[in-house]
Amino acid sequence: MQQDLHLNDPSATFGRFVSHLTRSTFAIVLAGGRGSRLKQLTDWRSKPAVPFGGKFRIIDFTLSNCVNSGIRRIGVATQYKAQSLIHHLQRGWSFLDGRFDEFIELLPAQQQVSEDWYLGTADAVYQNLDIIRRHKPRYVIVLSGDHIYKMDYGRMLAQHAQNQADLTIACLDVPRADATEFGVMKVDDAHRIVDFVEKPKEPPTIPGRPDRSLASMGVYVFNAGFLFEELCRDRDDPNSTHDFGKNVIPHAVKNYRVYAHNFGESCVGMGESAIPYWRDVGTLDAYWEGNMELTKVTPELNLYDEEWPIWTYQEQLPPAKFVFDDDGRRGMAIDSMVSGGNVISGATVKRSLLFSRVTVHSYAVVEDSVILPRVDIGRGAQLRRVVLDKYCRIPPGMKIGFDIEADRKRFYVSEGGITLVTPEMLGQQVHHIR
Repeated sequence: MQQDLHLNDPSATFGRFVSHLTRSTFAIVLAGGRGSRLKQLTDWRSKPAVPFGGKFRIIDFTLSNCVNSGIRRIGVATQYKAQSLIHHLQRGWSFLDGRFDEFIELLPAQQQVSEDWYLGTADAVYQNLDIIRRHKPRYVIVLSGDHIYKMDYGRMLAQHAQNQADLTIACLDVPRADATEFGVMKVDDAHRIVDFVEKPKEPPTIPGRPDRSLASMGVYVFNAGFLFEELCRDRDDPNSTHDFGKNVIPHAVKNYRVYAHNFGESCVGMGESAIPYWRDVGTLDAYWEGNMELTKVTPELNLYDEEWPIWTYQEQLPPAKFVFDDDGRRGMAIDSMVSGGNVISGATVKRSLLFSRVTVHSYAVVEDSVILPRVDIGRGAQLRRVVLDKYCRIPPGMKIGFDIEADRKRFYVSEGGITLVTPEMLGQQVHHIR
């Protein structure tokens, strides 16, 4: 059957084939990284727990891909400042039903097999092999919890099975000049990977396309038995850093059947541009830009797709409210996204994204900014190109984003001129989980 089915086959037989594959798969989401390039946004939370898109956390996109693809046995490996992430998963992802063998299992670093915390991406999976084995999967999909994208993993699993591969790596088609920041694959005409290099100065190119390269997305499908063997071999290698990209994958490419899966074949909702949407919002500038894209008339990332919803924790909040309609004191938001529980009270919000429970008081102006939950912006304050962390209380009349040099003395200003403000920078103490 594996040889006769094709990815573009619309038949019910193919659907049952994919459904069987997804039910036989265990997903492990690597969610332990700090994301230090996000600066103070990750002082109190890991990168996967950083809020994104008005109501979500970054990890929600990977987890939603799993659930929407039919993969509902999921482990989340946590490490760095995980309380915020754990709190979110417990509140927002408890709907999976264990009676049907559906679950999200938290996998903190517990030093079960050694005295080490997670030493690398491969080691994080190795230290949880006993848990994975207990669920007896046929396939294991290894995922990063800190990227924004919508992907049907079932289509990747189908291609993996058809190729009779030991390992399949999801890849992005990127300009060769940009590929130096990724793990890059060299493939033959059948998309079998013949070489894999991490962040090469001279990236290999796609056959017949000398200006493009295939970059790894950090999404790997393994045959379960093969993964177990490779991780044990890697653990015994004294020269290994126990990383998938640096150690496990290069060894597998040289010795086993490893294939590339083009993200364009499984990306969900590419829209009119026909360009697969994938973002690493790992810097403050990229984070700001990723959120700002959502305020456009037709954003590249479609959050309104009822067939591929992004699941998250949903607070019970009243609708957003806009009050006062006087000249110079009119509550309004233009080219913006606002969330439940917000009150725009005689203030102006332009080209901005506001998370929940944000209050903007009279005569304040917010432009080109990302405002995280539970922020209070004082009367007459002016904000431009700002990211405000949770629980910030902006004093009345404060101006941020107009004098970069003055802002640098108080806040963090990125290379792109985005000003990050946290409660600590304002001299405010917070005793809540972020």
